[in-house]
Amino acid sequence: MSDLRAGDDQLSEIRFLLDGDLVRVRDVSPQTTVLEFLREHLGRTGTKEGCAEGDCGACTVVVVRCTAEGGDALTWSAVNACIRPLPTLDGAALFTVESLKDADGALHPVQAAMVECHASQCGFCTPGFVMSLFALYKNARAPTRAIIDDALSGNLCRCTGYRPIIDAARRVDALPEPTGWRAPGLDASGERVINDEERAMAATLRTLERERTFDYAHAGQRYLAPTTLDELSSLRLAHPDAQLVAGATDVGLWITKQHRELGTLIYTGNVRDLCRIEKRADELRVGAAATLTHACAALNAEYPELAEVWARFGSVPIRNAGTLGGNVANGSPIGDSMPVLIALGTRVVLRRGDAQRELALEDFYLDYRKTALASGEFVEALRVPRAVGGSHIRAYKVCKRFDQDISAVFACFNLRRSGARIDSVRIGCGGVAATPRRAFGCERALNGRDWDDEATIGAAQAALDLEFEPLSDMRASARYRREALRNLLRRFWLETTEPSSATRVLEYAAR
Repeated sequence: MSDLRAGDDQLSEIRFLLDGDLVRVRDVSPQTTVLEFLREHLGRTGTKEGCAEGDCGACTVVVVRCTAEGGDALTWSAVNACIRPLPTLDGAALFTVESLKDADGALHPVQAAMVECHASQCGFCTPGFVMSLFALYKNARAPTRAIIDDALSGNLCRCTGYRPIIDAARRVDALPEPTGWRAPGLDASGERVINDEERAMAATLRTLERERTFDYAHAGQRYLAPTTLDELSSLRLAHPDAQLVAGATDVGLWITKQHRELGTLIYTGNVRDLCRIEKRADELRVGAAATLTHACAALNAEYPELAEVWARFGSVPIRNAGTLGGNVANGSPIGDSMPVLIALGTRVVLRRGDAQRELALEDFYLDYRKTALASGEFVEALRVPRAVGGSHIRAYKVCKRFDQDISAVFACFNLRRSGARIDSVRIGCGGVAATPRRAFGCERALNGRDWDDEATIGAAQAALDLEFEPLSDMRASARYRREALRNLLRRFWLETTEPSSATRVLEYAAR
């Protein structure tokens, strides 16, 4: 590993490790993407640009950081280089497809497995698949088909077909293991292992950590990365028009697709308190900068019935970068997390200066892409109630493909009852209005009624028809959205009153 000179922390330069060697970057726009820097500045053309929006996976790289717990532990995360602003790599380690080959020219096991299983034709998508498999190699041992499918959900192949690629994923563990950081991340028993090269990498990454705000500027553009909530709050007040950036899974498209000049960027990912998830007696407190990967894991542990929702939320590289707080603050009417969080009774914590305030999440959204955030204010955390025994919770996503697609309609139902009588119900909906919405009218039609009575569901469907005025667009017509929402309510009723009913394709096929 390269040594750092004393006083480097004062310099306005981006610092990260590439293949274990220190890279220092100045004089590039803070809007430069990792992909652009790799290809145009370093000549590393193995990483490809396909869609430029984090959808095809040809640009996949692996980013390594020290864990928040300290010590030698590292996180190995596949991310999309095409929408990742370069300054967000400050303090991290980066590995690309060129990194994997050993010094003697030997292929890494994931590369060798792709060759042996004939898992490439034109080869354009292959580097991305290799890097997703490398991240899987560092995070799983003898993965199941479901784990493999999830790991590859963000990679598209248009000519080989996925069977040989999945065969390669299964083949990897049977090949000789490399040494150093290229070695598998878990031993044969599934326990995390840390070798000497990784300990040295962790020690170097610790020296790159910023103790105060990282301030990087070039050609009139500025990137600020505070490390504490107080610093972030002060910067937000001083720059109320600056663009907050977390995972850049949306902002990155403004750069690559819209070619917008974003001016000052304030990055939230270095604020440790903002990345924390706390399990309290009656709630999960999810910091706004906690990644979707970590937030979904915490929510899965609390609400296992929602596991499919989070597995279908973007892809592994998107979840490794994007944040739950960013999805909420974005305010998209088709965001997958908000209907679920509304149905669970989530409250959003806002901060401006030293002042905090809270809102029910359904009250946070005022109009299309308009929230209740005041000038200089930001989302600090989400307070999600813990699970209560006896609740019936289901969430349904309707879209054109199973993985990594945008919802046409999304609905989440949270119902509690005493016997047949409905005690309480919360319904969160997406894709059927200008904002994520709570179905208050339908809830009123259900409360206090007999859930087992089919007349109850008929009345609730009629109320739901009057609740929203959906639009027609390329994803679905207004009529389709309205009918789909009615049918999702009936599906929820069937699943909770007639559990023997087959409501899913796989269940029906298994009969």
